[in-house]
Amino acid sequence: MAPTGEVVFGSGDRVCAENRLRWDLTPEQIHQLTDELIAKTKRVYDSVGALDLDNVNYENTLKALADVEVEYTVQRNMLDFPQHVSSSKDVRTASTDADKKLSEFDVEMSMREDVYQRIVALQEKLEEENITPEAKRYMERLIKLGKRNGLHLPKETQEEIKKIKKKLSTLCIDFNKHLNEDTTNLSFTREELGGLPEDFLNSLDKDGTEKLKLTLKYPHYFPTMKKCYVPETRKKLEEAFNSRCKEENSAILKELVELRSQKSALLGFTTHADFVLEMNMAKASKKVASFLEELAHKLKPLGEEERAVILKLKEKECQKRNLAFNGELDAWDTRYYMTQVEETQYAVDQNQLKEYFPMEVVTRGLLDIYQELLNLSFQQVEGAHVWHDDVTLYCVKDRTSGQVVGQFYLDLYPREGKYGHAACFGLQPGCLLSDGTRQMAVAAMVANFSKPTADAPSLLQHDEVETYFHEFGHVMHQLCAQADFAMFSGTHVERDFVEAPSQMLENWVWEKEPLQRMSKHYKTGNPIPEELLDKLIKSRLANTGLFNLRQIVLAKVDQALHTKTGVDPAEEYAKLCQEILGVPATPGTNMPATFGHLAGGYDAQYYGYLWSEVFSMDMFYARFKQEGIMNPKVGLDYKNCILKPGGSEDATEMLKKFLGREPKQEAFLLSKGLSIELEPGTPCAC
Repeated sequence: MAPTGEVVFGSGDRVCAENRLRWDLTPEQIHQLTDELIAKTKRVYDSVGALDLDNVNYENTLKALADVEVEYTVQRNMLDFPQHVSSSKDVRTASTDADKKLSEFDVEMSMREDVYQRIVALQEKLEEENITPEAKRYMERLIKLGKRNGLHLPKETQEEIKKIKKKLSTLCIDFNKHLNEDTTNLSFTREELGGLPEDFLNSLDKDGTEKLKLTLKYPHYFPTMKKCYVPETRKKLEEAFNSRCKEENSAILKELVELRSQKSALLGFTTHADFVLEMNMAKASKKVASFLEELAHKLKPLGEEERAVILKLKEKECQKRNLAFNGELDAWDTRYYMTQVEETQYAVDQNQLKEYFPMEVVTRGLLDIYQELLNLSFQQVEGAHVWHDDVTLYCVKDRTSGQVVGQFYLDLYPREGKYGHAACFGLQPGCLLSDGTRQMAVAAMVANFSKPTADAPSLLQHDEVETYFHEFGHVMHQLCAQADFAMFSGTHVERDFVEAPSQMLENWVWEKEPLQRMSKHYKTGNPIPEELLDKLIKSRLANTGLFNLRQIVLAKVDQALHTKTGVDPAEEYAKLCQEILGVPATPGTNMPATFGHLAGGYDAQYYGYLWSEVFSMDMFYARFKQEGIMNPKVGLDYKNCILKPGGSEDATEMLKKFLGREPKQEAFLLSKGLSIELEPGTPCAC
């Protein structure tokens, strides 16, 4: 282990601090570069596939494939990332086309039986030779992936699998493109938007009459669902939101589920979930089912208590506003009354609170906290080459050695056609280049926070501050990972662990010191009053039962679609909402058709958000909460044990090193408001 504060890169590698990404490509260039990249990469696969089986060695087989993977990853990201962020529709379309073409090519290359046979031959040969543990892991992973693609099966089965894989990748791209490009908007009068703050109303466009236009993008949808006291408005909005792309995406989802099931059967798996989970910590769908079932059972009483409180609030509100009370909670009620619970039971006024979270102050505080915790320094790059004027670029160095670690982009505000959620995109993998130098990592955080207006800066809701912290946690994982191979770079860990490092860092937005560091009133510059701060921290447990039960609903819908046959997504969702939450889905809507995760790499894996929280809470309570949340030594252990390996080690091993023991569930249950005896951990450093 390195002395405290010193980052030793692999075998003392030299870092190549070059950002090789460019964002000024025209649609024509995107098409041309896509074809060139395919041809160049195929040549390498062809030469490996043509090797005489007796002549395979580490250099001409494994290293050749690893080197081309680095090159291919950087170029591919440059071609397919613009579909999410470019302000030109033509560029977005060209980028989507490139993604489809490259995804087809990925399928072709993943199905190269000739290349697979060379790797198998190399494995037999190398048993006597000395290769690094990570190179061995890379070789074993390639063989495992070959088997998961059916390369050990008869040729005609392989062809069938290839056809299905190509179709799946196109369908997934289309599913999410439909959601990104959705421009549905609804018009309301100011009265119909009662309860919404003046700054919000002033930021809305008019529709040509005196009415105001609401889109279904997050910065419009969520504030309205939380604060608008006109139920009819919330109903119309919720109905439209959960009916986005209903026709086209319902058809795609049905086909996706069927094709996944067919492919898994060809590969000898009972269900698609079992196929997917083989590579995860959970390993099998039965284990996921019992994890979700047990958690639902423990949270149900809490959810029922919260539901009863919310129903009382609704009854009171109906009397106050002269509305009929139906004795039910409707889908358009939950966020509104959950916000009321925060405001009445915990006296947290979200509109007052956001005045203390102007974007610049939050960003400065967040960057300072991460720099201190992980012993890094961030420097904004002036005049950087970016894809939009809103975007900023930062260079990251290790504080002690001054060594460049990587760069990250921040793209924080909504635009038409832009990716609609918050996410971290790895753009340039931090790994070894063919000459043995280390390529610095580059990542982008893309979000949709409210834009500044003429009267006020961008003001963040507290849950947006939490999102910011979470996604930035992924950015740090991308940059701090020091794997040798692109395949294990950044966040390339088990999918049911990938959220844990960033979930753990969400805890900072519920602790006094960090909150004080990233807040001050946008007009007066005053800190958050102590009393408001205490209430906010206590409100973390507000609605925790219902919120987590909803996560269980989504995870169970995802599991049902990928373990059973003939499931109707909308019906399954409605059934689980009623059973688990006691809140019916709105008739005519189809939430699963708007659920990007189902086509975005989380198929049969949405449970991972809850599963990984077991580890994130364990890490936080066992180490940071006990030894100090800004303790640089714990921060360094965290960087070295959890972030630095990337995917070059199993998650279980990383956790054991950081915790000094096997992971436990107590802290997770405690964080959900369930009473548990928590033993003090006995952590050891890495």
